[in-house]
Amino acid sequence: MAAASAPQQDSVRKLRTLFISDVHLGSKAAKTDFLLDFLRHHEAETIILVGDIVDGWRLKRSWYWPQSCNDVVQKLLRKARKGTRIIYIPGNHDEFLRDFPGVHFGGIEVAQRYLHKGADGRTYLVLHGDEFDVVVRNARVLAYLGDWAYDMAIAINIGLAAIRRRLDMPYWSFSSWAKLQVKHAVNFIGEFQKVVTEEARRHDAQGVICGHIHHAVIEDIDGIRYINTGDWVESCTAIAEHHDGTMELITWHQMRGDTAAGQRAGEAETMPVRRFAPQAA
Repeated sequence: MAAASAPQQDSVRKLRTLFISDVHLGSKAAKTDFLLDFLRHHEAETIILVGDIVDGWRLKRSWYWPQSCNDVVQKLLRKARKGTRIIYIPGNHDEFLRDFPGVHFGGIEVAQRYLHKGADGRTYLVLHGDEFDVVVRNARVLAYLGDWAYDMAIAINIGLAAIRRRLDMPYWSFSSWAKLQVKHAVNFIGEFQKVVTEEARRHDAQGVICGHIHHAVIEDIDGIRYINTGDWVESCTAIAEHHDGTMELITWHQMRGDTAAGQRAGEAETMPVRRFAPQAA
C-alpha cells in the first residue's frame, strides 16, 4: 500500500487510463464540482466511463440539469477532441444508451462491455455490473423504490452534514452507513463481487472493473483482481492505471471553506490510496 501526495493546485497527473462511474448527472446528489476539479488535475490517454454517468431514472421523475452537468459533459467532450479516447459503458440508470453500441457521440464511443488490456499485460473485463444485481434484473419496481429510498437517505445526509459542520464534527455519511448496513445484512456486496469475478473468469480475463454498487475497492478474489470504481455521489472515487500497469484507487475530497484548517473552497487533495503493482511476468 502506498500513499499519494496531494497534488499542487496547478499540477496535472499524466495517466494511461481513468475509470469513472456512477456520477449520476441529473441527480442533486451528484458531486459535479468535485468531478470537474478532478478532471482538471488528471489527464489520461483513455477514459472509460463505467455506467450511470447520466441518471435517466431521476430525470424521468423530475428534470434537474444545472449548468454544472453541462460543464462535466463539455469537459469530457473537450478531452475527446484533444485526443483522449473515451469509452462509455452504460449502466442501468443510463440504459437508454444501450441501444447504441458502437456509435460515437462527439468522439465518445458507446460499448456494452469492454476488454481492457493493461500495460502489464493483464486483461480486465469492464462492465457496469447491474446485470448481476438480482433486484435490478428481476424486480424493476423494487429497484425504483430502492432508488427513491436512496434519494431520501442522501437528503438526510445533507442535513446531518450541515449540523455536524456547525458542531465542528468530522464528516460522516448517513446514506453510506445505511446502505452498507442493509447490504451487509443480505451479504449483497460479497455475492456481487463473487459473481462479477466469475464472469471475468468466463471471459478468460485476469481482472474485472465495474461500478454500480458505489463501493470502491481493489482486491484479489480467488485469483481474479476485482476493482470497483465507486461513485461521485458520496465517496468521489476513481481508478487510475499508471503507465506501468499499476492500478490506483483515488478518493478525491473537496476541502470545505468552513473547516478548521481554513482552506478555501475549491481546493482538493488525493487521500491515501491503495495501489496494486503489476505482477512479474
